[in-house]
Order: sequence, then C-alpha cells, then structure tokens
Amino acid sequence: MENQILKLLGGNDYAPANVPELLQQLGWSRNRQQELQRELSRLEQAGRIARIKGNRYILPQEADLIPGRIRMNRAGKGFLQPDDATIKEIAIPENATLTALHEDYVLVRRDRPESKNTGTVIRVLKRHRTKIVGTLQKGSRFLYVVPDDPRIPHDIYVPEPHDVGRPAHIGDKVVVDLREWESRNANPEGEIIEVLGAPDEEGVDMLSVLRQYDLPLHFPKNVLAEARAIGSEVMPHELREREDCRSHQVVTIDPDDAKDFDDAICLQRVSAEQWKLWVHIADVSHYVKPGTALDVEAGKRGNSTYLVDRVIPMLPEALSNELCSLKPDVDRLTKCVEFLISRDGRVLATKFYAAVIHSQRRFAYREVLEVLQRKPVTDIERMLHDANELAQRIRRLRFEAGSLELDFPESKIRLDDAGHITRIDKVENDISHQLIEEFMLLANEAVATRLMDLNLQAIYRVHEDPDERRLREYREDVLSHHVPCGNLSRPFEVQKLLQKLGTLPIGQALKIGFLKSLMRARYDINPLGHYGLAKKKYTHFTSPIRRYADLVVHRALFQKDQRAGKSLKETAEHISGTERNSADAERDSKDVKLFSFLNAQLASGKPQCYPALVTDLRNFGFFVDVMGLAMSGLVPLSTMEDDFYIYDEQRNQLIGRRTRRMIRLGDKLEVQVAKVDTAKKQVDFRLAVKDGEAPKAPFKPYQQPRRHQFQVSSGRQRPQPDRRRRR
Repeated sequence: MENQILKLLGGNDYAPANVPELLQQLGWSRNRQQELQRELSRLEQAGRIARIKGNRYILPQEADLIPGRIRMNRAGKGFLQPDDATIKEIAIPENATLTALHEDYVLVRRDRPESKNTGTVIRVLKRHRTKIVGTLQKGSRFLYVVPDDPRIPHDIYVPEPHDVGRPAHIGDKVVVDLREWESRNANPEGEIIEVLGAPDEEGVDMLSVLRQYDLPLHFPKNVLAEARAIGSEVMPHELREREDCRSHQVVTIDPDDAKDFDDAICLQRVSAEQWKLWVHIADVSHYVKPGTALDVEAGKRGNSTYLVDRVIPMLPEALSNELCSLKPDVDRLTKCVEFLISRDGRVLATKFYAAVIHSQRRFAYREVLEVLQRKPVTDIERMLHDANELAQRIRRLRFEAGSLELDFPESKIRLDDAGHITRIDKVENDISHQLIEEFMLLANEAVATRLMDLNLQAIYRVHEDPDERRLREYREDVLSHHVPCGNLSRPFEVQKLLQKLGTLPIGQALKIGFLKSLMRARYDINPLGHYGLAKKKYTHFTSPIRRYADLVVHRALFQKDQRAGKSLKETAEHISGTERNSADAERDSKDVKLFSFLNAQLASGKPQCYPALVTDLRNFGFFVDVMGLAMSGLVPLSTMEDDFYIYDEQRNQLIGRRTRRMIRLGDKLEVQVAKVDTAKKQVDFRLAVKDGEAPKAPFKPYQQPRRHQFQVSSGRQRPQPDRRRRR
C-alpha cells in the first residue's frame, strides 16, 4: 500500500488530491477509505508525505517542505535536523516555531532566499514528549504548571487534579499529560497525572529528572525472566568454535566505581619491531538475540544512562554487571579484534573472532596511573608500561592524521547516603585514560573498515564537518582577540589553532567557543566519517553492554542476520535520540544536586570560593566557567561594587569608569554563588568577597583601544560546553 501511494504522489501528472480522489485514482473500493486514511496518517507522521490546504496530499519536496527533528534552545529558537542528510541544519526563529517543543518531529518550509538557511514550522507531525514535569502554581482564577525544562517557555493550564494517589499542594512537583496544543497564541493545557511531592522532599529532585526524561526505574517481568533463564555462568558447550584466550594476560581498566566492564586488553611482543594486541569486547550478542524481550527493551532504552546518583542500565544487572561483564577470575565470552602492530604504532594486520577470556586483574584508572609513574614489578605491570608506550605512539599518529584535541577535564560528583554532595573530583584525561582510549578507537576503526570492505549493512558513528558559516563567525571572534587563525575549513589549521590556544590565558575560553560551533556526533547507516577524530571509517563496537549501537554492529559483523523489527535507519535515528535524551538527563541530574548544594551555601551565609574562567562578556555582565563545579553562570555587573563598569564592544572587555580595572575574555577569577534560579536552571555568581572587602575585578593597566577590522560576534547563549566524551 505504501509503495502504491508514494508512486502515485510521485507521478509526473499527479495533482494534489484528497482522500476520495486518491481512492479513485488508486482504483480501490470505497469500503477501503478508512484503511487509506490510516496509511496516509502514518506516512504523514513519518514525514514521507505532506497534507496541504484542503486536506490534499503531496510529497513534501513538491511544496518545499522539509521533515525533521527540531531542537530548541533556552531562548526559544529552534534548529531543524532534516531527515535528508544532504540538507544542512535550518534555523527556526522563535516566532516561527508554531507549537513545536524540543525534539518534536516537524514539517518546515524553508524561507527564500535559501541562502538565509532559515525556515518556519508548518506542522508538528509527532510529539517527542507528551508528559512534562513542572511546579504547580495558582493564578487568580486557575491552576498552572511551570515546566522544569527551560526550553518550554509556556506555562501549562491544568484543572484541579483527581485520582492521582496523593493531594497536590501549590509548589509541588507534578507530572502533566499534555493535551492538544494548536495555537502558539494560547497557553497549552494538560492534566496532572502524578504528584511527585515538594521540591525539597527527599528523592523528589531525582524522581523529577527520571519522569521528565521518561527513564524507567524497572525492567518488565518478561525481560527479567529471560535474563534469569540464561543463567549465571559460562557453560562448556558455549566455548565451541571460540579462540581460547584464557591463558593470556588479560586485564580491564575502568573508573573506580564501574561495574559493567565492556572491554579488556592484552599485549604481547612478537618481535623487536612488532606487537600483538588483543582488544576483547563483551559478547552481549551471544546472550541477547534479535526479537527477544531483552532485545526489544534494550533497543527501546538505546543506551545506559548514568545519573549522578544511579545508573539506568540498558540490560538487567544479571547481564550488565554479571554474566556479560568482563570480571576478573571468571570465564567470559568476548568478540575479539586481534591486531599486529608495528613498533611505531601502525596497524599491519587485523583478525576478528569469538573468544573466551579469564581476566587476571581489574584496574581502576588511578591504579594504572600509579603503575605507570613508577618502575614495573610484575609481568602485568610491565605489560601496562609497554601498552602505554604503544598507545602514545598510536595517539601521535592519530594527531598527525588530523585528529583534534577536544577533551576538557571532567568532574565527578560524590554524594553521601542522603544524596547530598560531599565533594567534586576533577577527572583528567591522563595517560591511564589515553592507554585504553587509543586501543578502543583502533578497534572501532578496524571494525568499520571491515564492515565497509564486506559491504555489510550496519550503523556507523558519524561526526559531520561543521557548518562553514559557524566556522567563519568563530574565526572572526578569534581574530578579534588578536590570535592568529588560518582557514578553519582545513583540519590542520584547526589543529594549529587549538595548539596555540593551549598556550594562551584566553585559550580555554576560545576553545569552548569552537566546541559550540561543531555538529553533534550521531548514528547513521551511512559511513559519513568522524570530523573530530579525522577518521573516514568509524563505528561504535566497544561498549555493547551500555550502547545498543554496538550490539547492532556486533550482529552485523559476526552474525550477519539482524532480524530486528525496525529498519537500521529507524534504529540509528532512535538511538541518536536516546543518547541525546540521556545526555540531557545526566546533565540535569548533576544540576539539581548542584543547585541544592549552592542553595545550602547561600542559606549558610558563607558561600565557598571557586576559581573561574571568563568565557563571554556582555553589557550586563560576564559569563564564567566554574571549573570546580563543572558549570557555567553569569556574574551580573549589578554585583560589582568596586566601580561602575562599561562594556567596550570593540575590544570585548569591561572597564571600570573610575579605577580603570578591566575584565577580559580568558581572565581567571574567584567567584561565589550569588543567586540560584532553579526554574530557569541558571546560576548567578559574584566576585569572591575576601576579608569583608567589596569584590574587585583584577587590576590591569588600561590601554587606549586600537582600531582593527574584526568585530566580536554576538547573539550567543550561555556557554554550556559538553564535557562528556561521546565519540
């Protein structure tokens, strides 16, 4: 039926027709009208056809309509990611988003001329989320809910809640089921379906995050039953036709609190000039078969989600933390990529096969770093030293090929039993992380190459080239700070710039700006390459316990029989969405804990001091990246008591009218929390007060501005760099 409809609508002599006319043109009987309407509705929601004036149907491209997923920012502006990968991202002004919400599937008409690359939402085809978490408030005549998500700017009108399990009080966190919303000029309406409780009630903060991002707390019974039926040990018959690597010196290297060990390595010297490297990955595909309840649930979740206080796993713990996890001192099944590598780090040969291992040691990153900083004592420690030297050679080759150094230090929030922050640890991407990272990148590239050589259908990890317009704007920004900058469409010029920024006080702030100009990595059935890694062939293979993409790739390479309910294209789009959803949930879970932590500091009257980096300046204040909190915020000029500061737009700096003190991009300051707005999810800071004195900007001699041709680009939102490495 689908093919018949699309063929008719794509015909040269087709004119837009309504349902009765289509029925006649298709040659179908009148009693099939409802069947046709259902199929037309399905195709419209999928963006395959479009409904225009008079309820007539055409192909979207015939009316210059573009289906895709819209993403909103906090200012209400939208960005369409078109289904057609050949069409670049389209900006949607705030007044042209219709009733679209973040991640909705929409139909957009591109504005003319097309060079503007803007558009207008014509229709919302499918809501991404119909359940919204917010705070219950009362107006003069009605109740309304203020959404927690700042990307939803409209309050939602609700009637008095009934049959929701507990009474709702003003100020409570609630879950609203959104009703039809047809006009942007009227507020949306909804119905309260769950009362979570007061915001400061224990557990409500994280429950709000779970509900907002639709993260499940439990697995269905049939999924748990399947996991239990598999058993808890590797059985002898499962070892048939597997390479026996149990005598090898296999180890795992992971964070200290990890429980799901996806990958393991072993390194042996073959000759003075060659090494043999085994990269073992948990054989999840042996246990999770296509079409089973386990597979359907894993596909639905798409990936594990690592919230600040818990993990929402993709697979039940009986598999993720036990039978699939490459724990030490037990037999485990793996898929292995075996490399023959030259002394200078070049891959000479690869082999792919199923194996069984018996890991000899589970290392945390900090333990490996300690080993690498002293002389080796045991055979395993000597292997780690050799592995580090080889990984660093591979890393140098990767950067020589054009790979970009985009890593920022991460922060790990530590909580007590009551869910309160005890400390925030800084996590550096040191040589212990790089050791395992380089080997995993090598395996991902090797598998992608193998899939492409065999012409096998699979899912690839892609990171497309940045938009040229954004790169030009960023280049102008860099040049306005008198930093040399070449043509950034050339990767080696980007490398040169990033290396230069690493030596400048202003460097980290400008590096954040570069990150914001990049596209977001995603999954696709086409091997479009990875810009950040400078790899033409790349996929995800090394984490099948926590990423469904890797499980699909395992099946494609070793089983060559997907038998999945969805097409690979649908799967790639779905898991790209679940990854974004998880990233947002992970960020928000940290934020709610940090907001509570900072509010407690305000209540105590003794807020802590934190080092901060100035990342952006405006005429109302300046933005800072607070490294110790892994968050950004605004320092309003209204909090500056030592002087009246004026914004010099030409030189992008703030100048004290009386003291001539200056604040510039890249300045390092100390700040304290001044205000926490949990509704807008924003934090204001002020310069740190020391010894009871009014906060002062750092003193710098003022110089008369020099004329130069470049102006600072404007219109940026609050900087919020994505510190997670999701390559």
